[in-house]
Amino acid sequence: MSDHVDGPRTMADPSIDLTDIFAFTSPENPDNTVVVVNLFPGAGQTAWFSNAAYYSAKLKRVRIDGTGKNAAFSTVGNEICFRFKFNRLERNPEDGSVAQYGICLLPNGVSLDVRVGDTKGSSTRDGKIRVYAGLRSDPFFIGWYNEPILKGGSNLTQDDNVLALVVEFNTKSLLNPERGSLFGVIGESSPVDKTPNLNSIPRFDWAGRPELANYLITIPGDVNLLDLWNQQTPYNVSPQVLPLFRDRLRKHFQIWDMKDGKRDWSEEDLNANVSVFLNDFLLIDVSKKTTDHSNLEIEKSLINGSQHKTGGGRTLDCDAVDILLTWMINRDNGPFLQSPATQATKKSGNKFPYLAAPNTTLLTIEESVELRISETQLWDIVGNFAKSWNPLVIQANVAGTGSVIIRVMTLSDGNLVVERLLAADNANKTLKYELVSGMPVSTLIGELKVLPALGGSKLVWGVHYLPAGKGEIFVAQALRAWINAGLSGLSKITGIDK
Repeated sequence: MSDHVDGPRTMADPSIDLTDIFAFTSPENPDNTVVVVNLFPGAGQTAWFSNAAYYSAKLKRVRIDGTGKNAAFSTVGNEICFRFKFNRLERNPEDGSVAQYGICLLPNGVSLDVRVGDTKGSSTRDGKIRVYAGLRSDPFFIGWYNEPILKGGSNLTQDDNVLALVVEFNTKSLLNPERGSLFGVIGESSPVDKTPNLNSIPRFDWAGRPELANYLITIPGDVNLLDLWNQQTPYNVSPQVLPLFRDRLRKHFQIWDMKDGKRDWSEEDLNANVSVFLNDFLLIDVSKKTTDHSNLEIEKSLINGSQHKTGGGRTLDCDAVDILLTWMINRDNGPFLQSPATQATKKSGNKFPYLAAPNTTLLTIEESVELRISETQLWDIVGNFAKSWNPLVIQANVAGTGSVIIRVMTLSDGNLVVERLLAADNANKTLKYELVSGMPVSTLIGELKVLPALGGSKLVWGVHYLPAGKGEIFVAQALRAWINAGLSGLSKITGIDK
């Protein structure tokens, strides 16, 4: 189910973690349909696609089998699949730049060559299919904190990037909508395994409707079912596990229904809602136009026993979380639940590849500790760039003079961290440095400030950075661990445990 960081397996390797799926009418050409598959939550500036995974965007025709309390639908026919496969990185011997190439295997068996990051994309000769792959601003936004009372806040994915796969195609020539215009859309990552064995897994992750894993599959304190769900076959979940997931969804729908203190879902309608959402794919009617507000309109109409009026789907600027929560909590009978986060970091564009350019805003982490020593005593410790007081460092060596002073630190795990001194202001007791290497960032500027505090002094340690390679979530965890280890070590050597 669509979600950032959805399960232990994808947390271990964010390059296989599908964060979102989108399907919408092309704003550039209404005769075309666009499918977007995003992955790698919080992707850094140098994030790349895995060469050990297939990434697929799939569509399958859907048939409505019942409405109202008997709401149900099923898929028919063959999957229509766009499958991406990427190579290892290639370095240009002339300028040292790095690039990644791959292919997209089209439904008709033809392959398109793909250069990661090329915003022009790759097209078939007749121009009816165009694809793109590369780093873009994350179009997802969410401003709710579920703890256990629903609280609104800032966008939890502000300034984040993702790796995006964009497929645009002529709707009529590929989908033959006269045979049925309703389709289920999913994204999938699966292993490139030339020698399958009993221990191999069928897939890493798959994504359908937005953000259902966190809201409907995951229950704090209960058994984590996400890896089990992610290995199910899209469009054909195993009958053996369906009762397990049906029970989990039912429990969660009941919890959400009572978030506003009143019951809006009857038992019959709640069961219908569970049945509909268990078929986890993004529904789009390609004969109708999609809008920023049409997400889930097909599912809602099915359960309400009425005809859908829009194309459903999900646009890049869709307020999908608020639409979902309003439906689950008050069944659209009450106010629309609008969080303070009303849009993503950047709005999408109306030209291919539609997702906004990657974010380059520096992210910030700041921690502090108060100590029972004077400001001068504290500055004598932290203002000496030739030494390190971080307990993770077992050896520090300094080289250079004047404007170029480099510190090389050997960590307890054997890794090296290299920093360059930018400025040391004895009068104001501040030190600025730049990370050269050793952490998963493309840029990092750090600053140490010694300030007065009641009973002694205070050290404020802040870093401004851009993630590289690993996702922002994991980079932030690593940086906080590094800073807090240093502050704890400082507390111990000055006689106070932090």
